[in-house]
This record gives sequence, C-alpha cells and structure tokens, in this order.
Amino acid sequence: MEEVKISTEYITLDQFLKYVGIAETGGKGKQMILDGLVRVNGNIELKRGKKLYRGDTVSVNDRHFVII
Repeated sequence: MEEVKISTEYITLDQFLKYVGIAETGGKGKQMILDGLVRVNGNIELKRGKKLYRGDTVSVNDRHFVII
C-alpha cells in the first residue's frame, strides 16, 4: 500500500486521482469514478467530490493508497 501525505484537512477524490497520477486529467478521473473503478475504504465510490481524510484508503485496479 502506497502512503500519500496531504497537507490540508481533506482532498477530494477527483483531485486525489490526479495528484497520485492515476488520471492525467480531471475528466478522466471523473469517468473512472462514474465507471465504478474506484473504491474508497473498500466500497465503490461514485461521487467525484467525496472528501478524503487521513486514514482513508483508495483502491484503483492494482494500486492501493492510504492517506496520511
């Protein structure tokens, strides 16, 4: 599991996907979320504006992240 440090209280899911390089653009990240390819804390997440906080986990394909 890859650790991703954030310096703010939270980061939105679409911003996170761009930040870690999973999505080259916001539009691609949005489509990945709408296609059900992204899991947050083990559950499929369909809201691109979902707020992620420290301790949350994000999984996309074979990559797994934890926010610290």
